Amino acid sequence: MQRKELEAIFDQQADGYDQQWSRLAPIRDGLNLLVSAVFSGLPADARVLCVGAGTGSEILHLAQRFPEYHFTAVEPSASMLEVCRRRTEEHGIASRCEFHNGYLETLAPSTPFDAATSLLVSQFIMEEEKRSDFFREIAGRLRPGGYLASADLASDMNSPEYQSLLDVWVQLMSAGDVAPDTVERFRAMYGRDVAVLPPERISAIMTAGGFDAPVPFFQAGLVHAWYARRTSSGI
Repeated sequence: MQRKELEAIFDQQADGYDQQWSRLAPIRDGLNLLVSAVFSGLPADARVLCVGAGTGSEILHLAQRFPEYHFTAVEPSASMLEVCRRRTEEHGIASRCEFHNGYLETLAPSTPFDAATSLLVSQFIMEEEKRSDFFREIAGRLRPGGYLASADLASDMNSPEYQSLLDVWVQLMSAGDVAPDTVERFRAMYGRDVAVLPPERISAIMTAGGFDAPVPFFQAGLVHAWYARRTSSGI
């Protein structure tokens, strides 16, 4: 799927996005809880880069947990970023946030960040080399030793376990406020427009992008998450 197509999809969903996926909020909240634990050793005034920030759920969670953190939200969907901006204003944390409508490569250079998040983002990059380039771009924005928390859909699509888990995952999505045709569209997208790869392959892609060996720290259904530190030897 081309970038413009993906942006259009998220632009259309932005206003109702959080409500649409509200039944899956426990997964999101559990992931955010573990991300906050991973980042707990950062400086009190840490600067966090949120790549593909969406409606800003991880920013809201981290901002509440760490009242001196500052955030840079990078989001190519203008409508999603507007929802993110509005939510930060409603929660009184907008003064701690910067907002960039676009992709990471168009973000102006700045002081290196202490940490970054990329939650359900890199899965939309189908080519493995470009996916490593994506992580390399993040690594280039971090200080040496800076943390990345990354989550994506992951599984071996050729395994019997995947077909069984996919059925469970579809049932989970169907239990929410998601139209049946939307659920089936997602089923068809996996492997075609969403790069669902075995977890160990995604870990290798992150390593090739300039990070030390990623550590798995969360799984719920098809969602897997890793944290990793930028290599101290460069990228």
